[in-house]
Amino acid sequence: MGRIEVGEAKRVVVKVGSSSISGENSWRIAPLVGALAAARRRGAEVVLVSSGAIATGMPFLKLEERPTDLATQQAAAAVGQSLLVHRYQTALEPYAIVAGQVLLTASDMENATHRGNARRAMERLIDLRILPIVNENDTVATHEIRFGDNDRLAALVAELIDADALVLLSDVDAIYTKPPQFDGAEPIDRVPFGDALDGVEITATGASGVGSGGAQTKVSAARHAAAAGVAVVVTSIELVGDALGGGLVGTFFEPAARVRS
Repeated sequence: MGRIEVGEAKRVVVKVGSSSISGENSWRIAPLVGALAAARRRGAEVVLVSSGAIATGMPFLKLEERPTDLATQQAAAAVGQSLLVHRYQTALEPYAIVAGQVLLTASDMENATHRGNARRAMERLIDLRILPIVNENDTVATHEIRFGDNDRLAALVAELIDADALVLLSDVDAIYTKPPQFDGAEPIDRVPFGDALDGVEITATGASGVGSGGAQTKVSAARHAAAAGVAVVVTSIELVGDALGGGLVGTFFEPAARVRS
């Protein structure tokens, strides 16, 4: 499978980070939704994993920086989650698409019963042509049971629902051989399955101050999904339409061979 096959994938999970759709970048929700709607028009089943609850709630708590204590993170998420989904639903209305909120904790994915319930709920939403919008349940999650970032959550969701492809979006157009602001940094076009990326300098965190993930979390998530037979594209939110259309953008992680039952 290659990028062209991603454009023909029957079931796709798309993940977007906080910095891409919150604060001064909240306008990007509309073009993102437009790209998801276009994929649905060609017949794809789409699930969106969206960060942003804490970042969306921060201004309403008069916070200028992402809180570091758990209680304030939970409070910001409680305020921001409903606002975030409302913004998505407003952007979806021109396409006559209804959003369905799915909030998960890490323990939900580790408990067989909870995992089965989550899969059943998302399958039913997809059958009903509802767009599942998945996020970590930050209001009740604790440091000990958190996913850590929504890149990992997106990989687990892609595996859970047997997605064909996963598109991980950020503010950078690809994975680079070193941080892209450094001299000599080159975009990586393709990562064969099992490639250790020797000699590649992967950063651990982002620079936005509102999210929790960086290139390292995306590479880790991409490898997890690829091992489950899911093709992965890592690119920027500006290129989401091209990625979902099978365009030659971003970094493509080749999936392991999958034996379908």
